[in-house]
Amino acid sequence: MDGQHFPVARRRPLLSDCFDQILSRANTQAVKFDARKAVFGREDVIPLWVADMDFPAPPAVTEALLQRARHPVYGYSLFPDSLYQAMTDWFHDRHDWTIEREWILLVPGVVPSLHAACLAFAAAGEGVIIQPPVYPPFFSAIRQTGRTVIENPLRLADGRYTMDLQHLEQCAAQPGARLLLLCSPHNPVGRIWSRQELEAVLDIARRHGLVVLSDEIHADLTYPDRPRHRMLATLAGPEDALVTAVAPSKTFNMPGLGLSALVVPDARRRQALKQTFDTLHMLHCNPFSSVAFEAGYRGGAGWLEALRGCLQANRDYVAEFLRQRLPQIRLVNPEGTYLLWLDCRELGLDDRGLKDFFVNRAGVGMNPGSSFGDQGSGFMRMNIGCPRPILQQALEQIESAVGGRAGS
Repeated sequence: MDGQHFPVARRRPLLSDCFDQILSRANTQAVKFDARKAVFGREDVIPLWVADMDFPAPPAVTEALLQRARHPVYGYSLFPDSLYQAMTDWFHDRHDWTIEREWILLVPGVVPSLHAACLAFAAAGEGVIIQPPVYPPFFSAIRQTGRTVIENPLRLADGRYTMDLQHLEQCAAQPGARLLLLCSPHNPVGRIWSRQELEAVLDIARRHGLVVLSDEIHADLTYPDRPRHRMLATLAGPEDALVTAVAPSKTFNMPGLGLSALVVPDARRRQALKQTFDTLHMLHCNPFSSVAFEAGYRGGAGWLEALRGCLQANRDYVAEFLRQRLPQIRLVNPEGTYLLWLDCRELGLDDRGLKDFFVNRAGVGMNPGSSFGDQGSGFMRMNIGCPRPILQQALEQIESAVGGRAGS
């Protein structure tokens, strides 16, 4: 054996390794980083706000984009049949949902879909029901299209949010109510709605002739120790007026590529949505978004499982840190999404003071709860889709700021 040389075995990088990398996103035109000055008034806050993650996309997505970029012509593009197949296979295999090819309408994003649904299914002045605290574009989609917001607030008891189904029935019974925008899993409170809750929503919608748009963009982002998300469509019948909005953008961390899908079994409603998008002549097929869309659904499953483990560990780290070192801030225990809903009411600050405290005393940029509706007053939304050292630094800065405030 003397004199022989053997190659050193090199460990192949694990998928989980990519969630430990600290990637600088500054000066990449990333909203989360490069808009800090505009949003928070200073550039040095730790950004735990806008809902994208600081992790590299799945290798399958990056490789597909690189391969497409090597062809130097980036002209008008079509959606290939293989894209539709990748999507339908994904939802069949992971969510037990069989989607027919003709039900799918590819569109430029879920937020544009909220606007399109308001235009297609409610007339000016008619009512659209939402369940605050909820993602701010649910409000703006209704108001900017000239429709009327009908609020069915969620109920918080013992640290858990539930639907007020009795009040939802009253909202649906209003003469002008036409549409319900359902957020499932819910952003920002992190609920995965139970089968019983979802069936109740469908029953109410049937009785009152509501169209339901179910925004399920976070469907894949559940924690391994929590129940898997149930697609509302798997409980619906052919008579139900249901539109399901899905996308790989949150699942595989590529929201900047701007492509999503509406699944609409009813041909008449599908055509109404298509006509709404057609009137705007919105170009949503580009040679990169379609390639990434397909690659994520076709090759991103292993990466997603590693991500879910990472997010669960981050969630548990925050929960334990708050329990031991920051009891003034309480975590609403999430079942899905990488967005944590923090109850900060014990700090005794109004919403303006709360934002100022986190930005200027703690140096951490989060989404104020008040932007999710009046029901979010006193809360903050924290994005935990980042490497652990960043999360640790943010929490320690918050701890120091709370301690400094108590001693002042």
